[in-house]
Amino acid sequence: MPNKDFNQLSERQRNMLRYIESYIEENGFPPTIRQIGENTGINSTSVVNYNLNKLVLAGYLNRSQHVSRGLRLTGPVPGNDRKAGRTVAALKPQKIAVIGHIFASNPVPVPDDYHYDEDDLIEVTSDMLGGNDPADSYALRVKGDSMMDAMIREGDIVIFRRQETAKNGDMVAVWLTDRSETTLKYFYKEGSKVRLQPAHPNMEPIYVEARNCRIEGKVLSVIRQL
Repeated sequence: MPNKDFNQLSERQRNMLRYIESYIEENGFPPTIRQIGENTGINSTSVVNYNLNKLVLAGYLNRSQHVSRGLRLTGPVPGNDRKAGRTVAALKPQKIAVIGHIFASNPVPVPDDYHYDEDDLIEVTSDMLGGNDPADSYALRVKGDSMMDAMIREGDIVIFRRQETAKNGDMVAVWLTDRSETTLKYFYKEGSKVRLQPAHPNMEPIYVEARNCRIEGKVLSVIRQL
């Protein structure tokens, strides 16, 4: 972890961090790149993106390149008054963003519109989040029926916690880096390989090299569409 010195950041970068933290406190999830620019006086999304990457390198942010709103602060922003935001967030219903689709099928190439629906919000209870921070959670709509025996079918909404590790038996969203494909499966580490296990009587497990299997999130709960 880099040695963090808040005073070494540019004023623009400090303002971005303050805005991101305040937004998360009030809404329960991170802002979009466009919102960050509009609220910190930056007209170019590429300039916002450049400074976000600098903040990642400086150790202030974690960022997923394959998840819309994929920002997470690594700690409190120095000097930011968070008390009011926490009070507002506690009184509001919890909301998380539905950021696209996850494929409960054989791994499927990620389509060009994988990042759409970033402003499609759903209300959730604390139980549905398993006590996790809404800012660390997101939702995806399911395509396919490979997890049908786990009571997850096409059209359901699955709620995830952002994380990059998994234990054997966890149901996870997986990004297969060598083929730019994504899938929803049970995770099992077996030596140098990972077994991605469907929950379907007619589907075989999928074996991939562990180095090519990146965890994007663990399933917390499912909203079933009747």
